[in-house]
Amino acid sequence: MSKRVFDVLAAGAGLVLLSPLLLAIALWIRLDSPGPALYRQQRVGRHGVPFNILKFRTMAKRGSEGPQLTVGRDPRITRAGHVLRRYKLDELPQLINVVLGTMSLVGPRPEVPRYVACYPPAVRATVLSVAPGITDLASILYKEENALLGQTADPERVYVETILPVKLEYYQRYVRERSFWLDLRIIFKTLAAVAG
Repeated sequence: MSKRVFDVLAAGAGLVLLSPLLLAIALWIRLDSPGPALYRQQRVGRHGVPFNILKFRTMAKRGSEGPQLTVGRDPRITRAGHVLRRYKLDELPQLINVVLGTMSLVGPRPEVPRYVACYPPAVRATVLSVAPGITDLASILYKEENALLGQTADPERVYVETILPVKLEYYQRYVRERSFWLDLRIIFKTLAAVAG
Protein backbone atom coordinates (compact mmCIF):
# COMPACT_ATOMS: atom_id res chain seq x y z
CA MET A 1 0.00 0.00 0.00
CA SER A 2 1.39 3.39 -0.95
CA LYS A 3 1.89 6.08 1.68
CA ARG A 4 -0.63 8.39 0.00
CA VAL A 5 -3.34 5.71 -0.16
CA PHE A 6 -2.77 4.84 3.50
CA ASP A 7 -2.88 8.53 4.46
CA VAL A 8 -6.19 9.13 2.67
CA LEU A 9 -7.86 5.98 3.99
CA ALA A 10 -6.66 6.47 7.58
CA ALA A 11 -7.34 10.23 7.68
CA GLY A 12 -10.74 9.82 6.03
CA ALA A 13 -11.72 7.08 8.48
CA GLY A 14 -10.45 9.22 11.35
CA LEU A 15 -12.57 12.18 10.27
CA VAL A 16 -15.69 10.02 10.03
CA LEU A 17 -15.16 8.18 13.31
CA LEU A 18 -14.13 11.29 15.22
CA SER A 19 -16.79 13.58 13.71
CA PRO A 20 -18.91 13.72 16.93
CA LEU A 21 -15.79 14.64 18.94
CA LEU A 22 -14.69 17.22 16.35
CA LEU A 23 -18.11 18.87 16.40
CA ALA A 24 -18.18 18.87 20.20
CA ILE A 25 -14.73 20.49 20.37
CA ALA A 26 -15.73 23.11 17.79
CA LEU A 27 -18.83 23.98 19.82
CA TRP A 28 -16.82 24.13 23.06
CA ILE A 29 -14.32 26.54 21.50
CA ARG A 30 -17.10 28.82 20.23
CA LEU A 31 -18.80 28.85 23.65
CA ASP A 32 -15.53 29.35 25.55
CA SER A 33 -14.33 32.47 23.71
CA PRO A 34 -15.32 34.69 20.77
CA GLY A 35 -13.96 33.71 17.38
CA PRO A 36 -13.91 30.83 14.91
CA ALA A 37 -13.35 27.22 15.94
CA LEU A 38 -10.55 26.69 13.41
CA TYR A 39 -7.26 28.51 13.14
CA ARG A 40 -5.22 28.70 9.93
CA GLN A 41 -1.52 29.47 9.79
CA GLN A 42 0.84 29.48 6.83
CA ARG A 43 3.47 26.75 6.94
CA VAL A 44 6.06 25.55 4.47
CA GLY A 45 5.19 22.27 2.77
CA ARG A 46 6.81 19.83 0.37
CA HIS A 47 9.30 21.45 -2.04
CA GLY A 48 8.88 24.74 -0.18
CA VAL A 49 5.28 25.26 -1.26
CA PRO A 50 3.34 27.25 1.38
CA PHE A 51 0.00 25.97 2.67
CA ASN A 52 -2.46 26.73 5.44
CA ILE A 53 -2.26 24.29 8.33
CA LEU A 54 -5.54 23.75 10.20
CA LYS A 55 -5.83 23.60 13.97
CA PHE A 56 -8.54 24.07 16.52
CA ARG A 57 -8.19 27.60 17.85
CA THR A 58 -6.63 27.56 21.32
CA MET A 59 -5.96 31.28 21.77
CA ALA A 60 -8.10 34.33 22.20
CA LYS A 61 -8.80 35.74 18.76
CA ARG A 62 -7.10 39.06 19.48
CA GLY A 63 -4.00 37.29 20.79
CA SER A 64 -3.46 34.99 17.83
CA GLU A 65 -1.27 37.50 15.98
CA GLY A 66 1.40 37.64 18.68
CA PRO A 67 4.69 35.70 18.83
CA GLN A 68 4.81 32.57 16.67
CA LEU A 69 6.24 30.51 19.54
CA THR A 70 3.83 29.61 22.32
CA VAL A 71 5.62 29.08 25.61
CA GLY A 72 4.64 28.11 29.14
CA ARG A 73 1.38 29.52 30.48
CA ASP A 74 0.88 31.90 27.58
CA PRO A 75 -1.92 34.31 28.60
CA ARG A 76 -3.33 34.17 25.07
CA ILE A 77 -4.38 30.52 25.55
CA THR A 78 -8.06 30.05 26.36
CA ARG A 79 -9.51 27.70 28.97
CA ALA A 80 -10.50 25.21 26.30
CA GLY A 81 -7.14 25.74 24.65
CA HIS A 82 -5.21 24.48 27.67
CA VAL A 83 -7.05 21.15 27.54
CA LEU A 84 -6.83 20.83 23.76
CA ARG A 85 -3.10 21.49 23.79
CA ARG A 86 -2.47 19.14 26.71
CA TYR A 87 -3.96 16.19 24.81
CA LYS A 88 -2.92 17.41 21.31
CA LEU A 89 -6.58 17.58 20.28
CA ASP A 90 -5.94 20.93 18.60
CA GLU A 91 -4.03 19.01 15.90
CA LEU A 92 -7.01 16.85 14.82
CA PRO A 93 -8.17 19.19 12.00
CA GLN A 94 -4.89 18.41 10.26
CA LEU A 95 -6.57 15.19 9.15
CA ILE A 96 -8.25 17.49 6.62
CA ASN A 97 -4.80 18.65 5.48
CA VAL A 98 -3.87 14.99 4.98
CA VAL A 99 -6.94 14.29 2.84
CA LEU A 100 -6.23 17.44 0.80
CA GLY A 101 -2.67 16.24 0.20
CA THR A 102 -0.81 19.13 1.85
CA MET A 103 0.27 16.91 4.76
CA SER A 104 0.87 13.27 5.62
CA LEU A 105 0.06 11.44 8.83
CA VAL A 106 3.79 11.01 9.52
CA GLY A 107 6.60 13.26 8.38
CA PRO A 108 8.71 16.22 9.47
CA ARG A 109 6.53 18.79 11.24
CA PRO A 110 5.92 21.82 9.00
CA GLU A 111 7.43 25.07 10.20
CA VAL A 112 6.50 28.70 9.61
CA PRO A 113 8.64 30.45 6.94
CA ARG A 114 10.56 32.35 9.65
CA TYR A 115 12.12 29.16 11.00
CA VAL A 116 12.52 27.37 7.66
CA ALA A 117 14.80 30.28 6.75
CA CYS A 118 17.10 29.01 9.53
CA TYR A 119 17.56 25.59 7.87
CA PRO A 120 20.98 25.08 6.26
CA PRO A 121 20.43 24.79 2.46
CA ALA A 122 21.29 21.07 2.19
CA VAL A 123 19.11 20.24 5.18
CA ARG A 124 16.24 22.31 3.78
CA ALA A 125 16.38 20.38 0.49
CA THR A 126 16.24 17.04 2.32
CA VAL A 127 13.55 17.92 4.85
CA LEU A 128 11.28 19.58 2.29
CA SER A 129 11.60 16.68 -0.16
CA VAL A 130 8.73 14.87 1.60
CA ALA A 131 5.27 15.90 2.72
CA PRO A 132 5.17 17.34 6.24
CA GLY A 133 3.40 15.27 8.87
CA ILE A 134 1.02 15.54 11.77
CA THR A 135 3.52 13.62 13.89
CA ASP A 136 7.10 12.40 13.88
CA LEU A 137 9.74 11.22 16.34
CA ALA A 138 10.80 14.80 17.17
CA SER A 139 7.21 15.65 18.13
CA ILE A 140 7.24 12.77 20.61
CA LEU A 141 10.63 13.79 22.00
CA TYR A 142 9.51 17.41 22.44
CA LYS A 143 5.89 16.85 23.42
CA GLU A 144 6.42 19.23 26.36
CA GLU A 145 8.25 21.80 24.22
CA ASN A 146 6.03 24.73 25.22
CA ALA A 147 6.61 24.14 28.93
CA LEU A 148 10.34 23.68 28.32
CA LEU A 149 10.62 26.95 26.42
CA GLY A 150 8.55 28.69 29.09
CA GLN A 151 11.39 28.10 31.55
CA THR A 152 13.94 30.01 29.45
CA ALA A 153 14.75 33.72 29.36
CA ASP A 154 14.91 33.82 25.54
CA PRO A 155 12.56 31.13 24.15
CA GLU A 156 13.10 31.96 20.48
CA ARG A 157 16.88 31.82 20.77
CA VAL A 158 16.71 28.50 22.63
CA TYR A 159 14.34 27.15 20.00
CA VAL A 160 16.49 28.19 17.03
CA GLU A 161 19.87 27.33 18.54
CA THR A 162 19.09 24.25 20.64
CA ILE A 163 15.78 22.58 19.79
CA LEU A 164 15.51 23.16 16.03
CA PRO A 165 18.89 21.54 15.21
CA VAL A 166 17.84 18.38 17.07
CA LYS A 167 14.51 18.35 15.25
CA LEU A 168 16.27 18.72 11.92
CA GLU A 169 18.43 15.67 12.72
CA TYR A 170 15.28 13.65 13.38
CA TYR A 171 13.64 14.99 10.21
CA GLN A 172 16.61 14.00 8.06
CA ARG A 173 16.73 10.58 9.68
CA TYR A 174 13.05 10.09 8.86
CA VAL A 175 13.59 11.03 5.21
CA ARG A 176 16.46 8.53 4.94
CA GLU A 177 14.72 5.65 6.74
CA ARG A 178 11.02 6.22 5.95
CA SER A 179 8.85 3.19 5.36
CA PHE A 180 5.29 2.04 5.95
CA TRP A 181 6.31 0.14 9.07
CA LEU A 182 8.23 3.08 10.48
CA ASP A 183 5.14 5.25 9.98
CA LEU A 184 3.02 2.71 11.88
CA ARG A 185 5.52 2.61 14.76
CA ILE A 186 5.56 6.40 14.98
CA ILE A 187 1.74 6.56 14.95
CA PHE A 188 1.52 4.07 17.83
CA LYS A 189 4.29 5.83 19.76
CA THR A 190 2.43 9.12 19.31
CA LEU A 191 -0.83 7.67 20.62
CA ALA A 192 1.01 6.21 23.63
CA ALA A 193 2.76 9.53 24.33
CA VAL A 194 -0.50 11.49 24.18
CA ALA A 195 -2.31 8.99 26.42
CA GLY A 196 0.59 8.84 28.89
